[in-house]
Amino acid sequence: MSGTTTAGPRRPVGVPRQRPRPRRAEGRAAGGVSRWTVLVVLCVSLLLVAVDATVLHVAVPAVSEDLRPGAIQLLWIVDVYPLVCASLLILFGTLGDRVGRRRVLLLGYGLFGLASALAALATVPEVLIAARALLGVGGAMIMPATLSILRQVFPDRRERAVAIGVWSAVAAVGAALGPLVGGLLLQHFWWGSVFLINIPLMLVTLPVGRLLLPESTGDRNGPWDVLGALMAAFGLFGLVYGVKRVGSAEPLSLSTVVPAALGAALLVLFVRRQRRRRHPLVDLAMVARPAFGTSVGCIVLALLALVGLELIAAQYLQLVLGLTPLETGLRLLPLTLAAMAAGLSGSRVLQRFGPRAMVCGGFVLTAMAVLSLTVMGHDDRPVALTLGFLLLGFGLETTLFGAYESMLSEAPAESAGGAAAIGETSYQLGAGIGIALLGSVMNAAYAPAVEAVPGVPSAAGRAASHSLGEAYDVADRLGGPAGAALRAAARDAFVHGLHTALAVSAGLLLLGALAALRLPRGLECAAPEVAPGAVPAGRGPGPDEAPAG
Repeated sequence: MSGTTTAGPRRPVGVPRQRPRPRRAEGRAAGGVSRWTVLVVLCVSLLLVAVDATVLHVAVPAVSEDLRPGAIQLLWIVDVYPLVCASLLILFGTLGDRVGRRRVLLLGYGLFGLASALAALATVPEVLIAARALLGVGGAMIMPATLSILRQVFPDRRERAVAIGVWSAVAAVGAALGPLVGGLLLQHFWWGSVFLINIPLMLVTLPVGRLLLPESTGDRNGPWDVLGALMAAFGLFGLVYGVKRVGSAEPLSLSTVVPAALGAALLVLFVRRQRRRRHPLVDLAMVARPAFGTSVGCIVLALLALVGLELIAAQYLQLVLGLTPLETGLRLLPLTLAAMAAGLSGSRVLQRFGPRAMVCGGFVLTAMAVLSLTVMGHDDRPVALTLGFLLLGFGLETTLFGAYESMLSEAPAESAGGAAAIGETSYQLGAGIGIALLGSVMNAAYAPAVEAVPGVPSAAGRAASHSLGEAYDVADRLGGPAGAALRAAARDAFVHGLHTALAVSAGLLLLGALAALRLPRGLECAAPEVAPGAVPAGRGPGPDEAPAG
């Protein structure tokens, strides 16, 4: 995307004027469907995934009480979804470019619904972990397909910015509905009911998507690199798994180092393989562009700093302040409402200030909001927390909006699936590593203060050091002065760990602000293009016309 297109090319002297191309119905996609109608269907698809990404946060204490998972099992229950999803995004994103993005999307709908039913009926931790892994597979099929179809049906950058704003606002709605609906269901039903909300959404979106969504493919030259896709999937899985294990009791054990090393080696081999191939799975030249690569890095840093923090905040509100799951969801609602507002206003902010100022300013605002949340302590301060969550939501969504828009606009239309897969991989990779990183920081500050409480047996202290919920259980079993001392020490250690995690998060966000300085200063708009194999989203500009918007 170079240069700002304001008019069509001039007709040279002596060259006859070309006959105008036949006009298509403006704003129409496949079968005469408005591209804004297509956007609605895509947003419902996104809602399906976004709700599932956050609905489990308020249900973690209930899952722990019912299934009694170990510390590592509980971490897997929470983290296996983004881990599997991140591992398979490149595979399914590029597969959609080859066999059809709508086809992959509809298959993802079906798998997501089946996995949701399996998760709801799980009676042991292993079954729940497997169901969450299948949900990750379904999410990996849905997420890049929604973004790549959006890239196809909105070829004009200014209209696409509006569409991305709506898309990201719906993601914020899903993040809000997850804790709220989950908390409401937990008030009346068992924890498995939080997964059942996916099934009605799937039953609606599957037939509607089949009827209304346009089918499109990318460049089909050359065979699809199956081996490269598998190398990327296993490489990402090993790398993120190794980082996950860093948060365990043995961060330098073979079970941690070996998967991480193998994953990194596979990713290096994957990059070398793509450079040698005539028709690579991922266009590395696209990734090497400063705007694209910087946008991906900004997405990773934003999620790295904040997703683990959100999970810790949900535990703080329930276990330290004693709020119910529904009350916890309501407390987190301002964060999501602010993110919705930032998404809907993102197009105007982007056009007014440009990608660089938007993403950099969003990082700085989010870092300020994170530091303001250090007021979280033993006492409830609802006004301060509400203001902090409002700033946090607005700053985070401003950052992600600018980064996603720059990334998609920098990618050619024929590689939309691969570009969307890279963007979503960075999102899920940042989320997965963020949970492991901030969880490790939290555990490093929490565990030593709980293991050696005066008057508490050493075995009880070691059991209590796994989590605050386990510390409360151990304290209840001990009873008397020892139980009271352990409960107080665990609360103090958790708050101290929370403040440490907030400081680390703010540092990562400021690092992201520095990285965003490499983004373009202004908004550059080129003429809309249509990818090979795509169903045009509307009439493109004629030889003597300026692009719409």
